[in-house]
Amino acid sequence: NNQTKIMEQQELTQKKKRSPIRLVIFGLILIAGGYFAYTKISFALSHETTDNAQVETMITPVLPRVSGYVKTVAVGDYDSVKENQLVVTLDDDEMQAQLLQMEADYKSSEADILNAKASLNTTTTSTTVNKGNITLAQVKKEQAQEDYERNQKLFADQAITRKQLDDSRFALEVATQQLINAKNDYVSADSRIAVSNAAIQKANAALEVKNAAIQQQKLKISYTKIYAPINGKLGKKNISPGQYVQAGTPLFSIVNDSTYWIIANFKETQIKKFHPGMSVDIELDAYPDAKITGTIESLSDATGAKFSLLPPDNSSGNFVKVTQRVPVKILINDVSRYKDILRAGLSAYITITTN
Repeated sequence: NNQTKIMEQQELTQKKKRSPIRLVIFGLILIAGGYFAYTKISFALSHETTDNAQVETMITPVLPRVSGYVKTVAVGDYDSVKENQLVVTLDDDEMQAQLLQMEADYKSSEADILNAKASLNTTTTSTTVNKGNITLAQVKKEQAQEDYERNQKLFADQAITRKQLDDSRFALEVATQQLINAKNDYVSADSRIAVSNAAIQKANAALEVKNAAIQQQKLKISYTKIYAPINGKLGKKNISPGQYVQAGTPLFSIVNDSTYWIIANFKETQIKKFHPGMSVDIELDAYPDAKITGTIESLSDATGAKFSLLPPDNSSGNFVKVTQRVPVKILINDVSRYKDILRAGLSAYITITTN
């Protein structure tokens, strides 16, 4: 029994010796847990975060302005291109043939103008002749008038016969009619001048219309050469030589590789303290070690749901309150430094310090 008591006392002594160590360890765990909890709570109170964010950039589609068959494709998938670089050529043989026909028609219209001007010159000359004929007919009428009046006196004096008097009267009537005819010819010629001038104006107008058609055709021919609208990198191309493309059909897209930003969708309960100019920490899922910072540029005036194809309408009565997301646009600081790792669509984790 004594031996048993001695062993129990030794065990109790050992437990008493070990108990302070356990207390220390337990205390350290409590301290670490408290510090971790304090850090998390402190961080949550002074920061707002979201993983609902992605990298955005400008993507420009390359569209043909005219329809036609693809003649050549000068680029491949994911190639880098410069602004105004030739990327696609369409077959323009048919358009060139149409242009030749238009130019021939244009020359024909120029000949029509020359003919109209020649007709005007002829009519003008005819008018001058008609003026001379009027003057001559006037002189002949005056002479016939004098002869008739003189013969009337001579007939009264029985110096000439009745036939001579009648001849002079007939001569006066002929001269009078010739004068009338000359004046009518002049009026007719003068009206033809107006017609000739109108024909010239009409021919000139037709020439301008055909010239405009030629310029439009040349413009269409220039559209058969398709150039890159911006600097960037191509996506996957959807065309090959020999393929027929319609005007306005996207051939491929060019991603602007020099301008990037972040669209972060924060909950409506997080944006109370947000304002343009606030600093932002950005962590890319693909490159978590990259230390990227940014600045809030603007907050959307509408929630993301309002931009959806079928936005929710609470007036229908089927109302279930859901926390909405507000898009926030974030500019990336020193974006050229991260140009090689930024890709449109990459996911990002955003942290914003609100205190």
